[in-house]
Amino acid sequence: MKTILLLLLAGMFASCNANDQPVTNEMNMRQDNLIELVTKNDLEGMKKALAAGANVNTRDNRGRTLLLLATIDKQTAMATLLAENGADANLQDDIHDSPFLYAGATGQTELVKIFLARGARFDIFNRYNGTALIPACERGHVETVKVLVGTKGFPVNHVNRLGWTALMEAIVLGNGSKKYQEIVQILKDGGADVGIPDHDGVTPLQHARNRGFAEIVKILE
Repeated sequence: MKTILLLLLAGMFASCNANDQPVTNEMNMRQDNLIELVTKNDLEGMKKALAAGANVNTRDNRGRTLLLLATIDKQTAMATLLAENGADANLQDDIHDSPFLYAGATGQTELVKIFLARGARFDIFNRYNGTALIPACERGHVETVKVLVGTKGFPVNHVNRLGWTALMEAIVLGNGSKKYQEIVQILKDGGADVGIPDHDGVTPLQHARNRGFAEIVKILE
């Protein structure tokens, strides 16, 4: 009798394990499938997955969320769909990129607006301890700069790890062309402190003079 009971218990445990394994595999497949849906920009497939209860903040093995992957690939419609279904634009990956930070840095103004409307935070910084605005200024994304500077409470004068503000990066890493002149004007009009120096004590005005950016010098003076 004891032997029969042991055999029955062993069978029950085996049955439980057999039932558990497909669930685990199914969960793993669901994660891989969601990432593939973003990679292929399959909007209809993603709609069905989300309707079925898929985790909208699923990450890949580098910590990148579905929303970040869509933003990296500049898939505006996919990113919008994910955001509308609760994807968090503030979640950072292994190198501290977030959808909001990445959208700002790459000049994806439409996504920047969407993320701002859905709770993008200003106290989450990239690997250089910078905001979304600083690389936008560096790369000359005028429209993105307008949106960020015009957003109430955005830290226009934030200083990154290099000791540079958005204004400083627009001058030091810009080329003094019309788009950078416009960015400097937007920043100044938006409350940027033109007197904040870099770690060496050099101000934006001094950098502009040293580089021969005459129009920018006029704006700052």
